[in-house]
Amino acid sequence: MTRTPLPAFYDDLDAAFAEAWRLLAEGAAQGRGGFHLPALATIGPDGAPRLRTVVLRAADPESGTLRFHCDRRSDKAAELGAKPACALAAYDAAAKVQIRVEGRATLHTDDAVAEAAWDGSRAMSRVCYGAEPGPGTALPAGGAYALPDETSAAATGRPNFAAVLVRAERLDFLYLDRRGHRRAAWDRREAGWHGAWRAP
Repeated sequence: MTRTPLPAFYDDLDAAFAEAWRLLAEGAAQGRGGFHLPALATIGPDGAPRLRTVVLRAADPESGTLRFHCDRRSDKAAELGAKPACALAAYDAAAKVQIRVEGRATLHTDDAVAEAAWDGSRAMSRVCYGAEPGPGTALPAGGAYALPDETSAAATGRPNFAAVLVRAERLDFLYLDRRGHRRAAWDRREAGWHGAWRAP
């Protein structure tokens, strides 16, 4: 029985770093796989952690940033506005890779980043930002909210839309293999990223 060959990044720290960013960028661009829907952790107003799934829209290895979108009326927008420290984590079973990113978030609502993100959004995605009442509002019944149609969503949803850029400050990469797992972590410093292998 022949074994699957080990990936090129298995014992190559630089290749593992490149693979982490490749997987994140691919997850954002292709809209499928575990890296398309990372979990986002924020800090609530009571200091407790809050966790939810977001849709990864972009991952840029050159700037070391990730982008997702949110409703500016949401708890996550308020939490990131008050305390920008956050973390994202995703696992892809096919790749057998977990990636964790820690960093600081910036909300973009009325600038070029937000406009480009809004312009690049599909009409069906824009509808969510026109929902009334806003996210997290208590409802008397599950369906007691209203969504605009796709043609009016551009006007009703845009004021509620925010693009969130997370500047990665730490990246943790874990590859699972029965022949031996590989884990590495990188910290961003003034001179750039510094990485080392870690015990899995």
